[in-house]
Amino acid sequence: MKEPKFIAFSTQKGGAGKTTLTVLAASYLHYVKGLNIGVIDCDFPQFSIMDMRKRDMKNIEGNSQLCRQAYDMFKKLGKKAYPVVESRPEDALDVARQMMEKQEFDIIFFDLPGTLNNKGAVNTIAHMDYVFCPIVADRVVMQSSLTYAKLVNDNMVTTGQTNIKGFYFVWNMVDAREKTRLYDIYNKVINELGLTALNTEVPDSKRFRREGDTEDKRPLFRSTMFPSDRTLIKGSCIRELTDEILDIIKL
Repeated sequence: MKEPKFIAFSTQKGGAGKTTLTVLAASYLHYVKGLNIGVIDCDFPQFSIMDMRKRDMKNIEGNSQLCRQAYDMFKKLGKKAYPVVESRPEDALDVARQMMEKQEFDIIFFDLPGTLNNKGAVNTIAHMDYVFCPIVADRVVMQSSLTYAKLVNDNMVTTGQTNIKGFYFVWNMVDAREKTRLYDIYNKVINELGLTALNTEVPDSKRFRREGDTEDKRPLFRSTMFPSDRTLIKGSCIRELTDEILDIIKL
């Protein structure tokens, strides 16, 4: 049985979009690219992705249009929705092994908490193959993210005491109309620290918060049961983001 890639969108500052990016990437890769994806929600105690999966299931059950859409999609794909499993950070690797005994995966995404003050969480992060850290152009978020990245890089990556093959920043919630020198300044700081930011910059858009409900007939964007609607994904950079990630991890 092949070994899947362990990938985490991780940051120690809330509001940078790690959970949303995890869901959008997982759904696009599973439902559009045809890869076999698993998601472990380790963001204890809120378990946001698990809650989203429960909302998605409830919406499908109560919305005949979504129910037909789901039936047609899964019939065409010939596979089920990707599994979402909740776990405490320190138990996540054991949970991943249990998942791998049941089926093969190309990628397992971990939605990790940002704190490094828990030995179990540190061990889980150290066993990731790749870590992608969302950042936004906010001084508080950037300071926190740079500190987090330096801790991971200095204490794990450069010492060889980790499986991490790459740590990358992801510019998120970018407003091109208000893009300032701040981006250039921080990109320079990132480079000086010997770190890397992805070429893809994910724009700021209200579409990233759009989920369905039992009455809503508008196209979906953020869902664990469907990929982003084709009309909405244009300009979102999710396609470009996942393509760049696949190129990095060589899948």
